[in-house]
Amino acid sequence: MTQQAIFNWSGGKDSALALYKVQQAGHYHVQTLLTTVSEPYQRISMHGVRTALLDRQTASLGLPCRQLFLPETPSMDVYERLMASTMEELKSQGATATIFGDIFLEDLRRYREEKLAAAGWQAVFPLWGVPTAELMSEFLTLGFKTITTCVNEKYLDQSFVGRVIDEQFLRDLPPHVDPCGENGEFHTFVFDGPNFREPIAFEKGEIVHRRYTPAPKTDDADYECGDDADVSPFDTGFWYCDLL
Repeated sequence: MTQQAIFNWSGGKDSALALYKVQQAGHYHVQTLLTTVSEPYQRISMHGVRTALLDRQTASLGLPCRQLFLPETPSMDVYERLMASTMEELKSQGATATIFGDIFLEDLRRYREEKLAAAGWQAVFPLWGVPTAELMSEFLTLGFKTITTCVNEKYLDQSFVGRVIDEQFLRDLPPHVDPCGENGEFHTFVFDGPNFREPIAFEKGEIVHRRYTPAPKTDDADYECGDDADVSPFDTGFWYCDLL
């Protein structure tokens, strides 16, 4: 029997590939996508993509999207409270599983599983443990198209933001950078793929630099937050390419 689920959607490549695999396997029926959005900026958290493009993206995928609005640099307590309230609402609509595009961050997976299990959810990780070079090769072979919208200056310079990911991009990455950016090196926006009804039209806008400072922590906050939270445990700068 198909299990009802929600999908934690960042708009990026890992989310897109994980969703595609879930749809192909047929074990879960995705009721809705769930995306965290910075309320002051009206952009996908960390990725910096405008909600107008998110709306077009999810429409092309043929799925509704629940946007969870977060204040700028929320504390972990605020993030968890808002997320818990949203998840309770979604659970009341019949969903029992929640799907993520995480690949190998053990601490993050353990955090998700513990929090969700306590609330009666099953956490699902379709890409877990697959080598990231293999995933990126599959992503491109399937015909997905994505562009970098954000790069962490600790790992990559400004020249890597606003680039469509292709074989040349992967060859240009420094050896210490994961091909999927799983350590937070870069974030992306997927604008076409095998499960898209039509490509998402956009233009590249200005490139800007933004610096994050550490958010207040609780005892559970010492982990990499990943794509679906605008809760920053690090102190670093990012280059963003605005998409219009």
